[in-house]
This record gives sequence, C-alpha cells and structure tokens, in this order.
Amino acid sequence: MAKKFTKTQTLAESAIMVALSIAIFLVSDLLPWPFLYGGGFTLFGQVPIIIVSYRHGIKNGLAASSVLAIAEMIMGYKNFVHVTGLAAYFTVAVVDYIIAFGCLGLGGMFKGRIGGKQSAELALGGTVVCIIRFICHYISGVTIWKSYCPEGMAVELYSFFYNGSYMLVELILTVVGLVAVGKFVNLDKKKMI
Repeated sequence: MAKKFTKTQTLAESAIMVALSIAIFLVSDLLPWPFLYGGGFTLFGQVPIIIVSYRHGIKNGLAASSVLAIAEMIMGYKNFVHVTGLAAYFTVAVVDYIIAFGCLGLGGMFKGRIGGKQSAELALGGTVVCIIRFICHYISGVTIWKSYCPEGMAVELYSFFYNGSYMLVELILTVVGLVAVGKFVNLDKKKMI
C-alpha cells in the first residue's frame, strides 16, 4: 500500500508543475498565433496546473495557479505600458492575470464526479477553466483593450474573435493534453507521477 503524500511532497510536486508550466509558457511565447486576430497559445502550458488541482485538490491547485498568475503578470509586463490610469492597471492585473490564470486551479473540480473516469474528469475541468479564462480576456478586451479594435467593428465582436482565436486553440490543446495524461498516467494522489 502506497503512503499518503506529505505536505512537503505535495508542495514539491506543485512547485515542479508550476515551473514546468512557466517554462512551457516562455517557450510558447516564441510561437505567436499567426492568423488574423493575433494573440498566442501555449503548447499544453495549462496542463501541469490542472494536474496539480486534480491530484492534490482545488486548494493546492489554486495555490499553484496563483503562483503561475503572478509569474505570467511579471512576464507580461509589456502589456502594462499600453494602458493608462490606475483603474486600467488594476483591471489588467486582476482580470487578465490573477483571475484568468488563477482559475486554472479549479481544473480538478470534477474529480470523482464522472464515475472515476479520469480522462473525462480532466477534460471537463480543462474545458471549464478555459471558458472562464476566455471570459476574463473577453471582458478585458471590451473594457481595456478596446482602442485596438479596428475602425467600424463592434468592440464586443473584436474581443470575441481576438480572444476566441487563441483561446479555442488553447482549449483544444489543453483537453488533448489532459486526455492523453488521463489515459496513460494514473493520477492517484497516493502515487508519485
């Protein structure tokens, strides 16, 4: 019988997964979304955080995703030079980073709710957090980034297409990555990955 994870082991595994996610985000920043509306996506960058949430619970997932959110905000510092005013800075920090990336910690919310079908639980959790993240970026696009909207186009439509173009790819890659992990790796908390 395998021993239960200690707090130190949970913290260590979470730290490794956050570092992996940050590394993936950094590499993925080199690959911009080449189509009409720009944006960017990662090559499975959200998967490690969702796995932490699934394996160690939402509380630990939210802790890991909060660290990722702060790291993403630091790495995305260039976005802050394009906004003016304290309210705009606050909105970008909270909506585009803290909530948008912090929600990844909810990815394990379906564990044990779909008959123990690990891949389905992971895929559903990944889908929900991608939708939440899209909503955050959409709101920010409509309120903060509206000046980038092409003339004559509704800002709501612009934000939908701009953020939807890369978040759809992010959703697909995240779900594919989670299903693959769910099929081939037993994420039982009592076993090391």
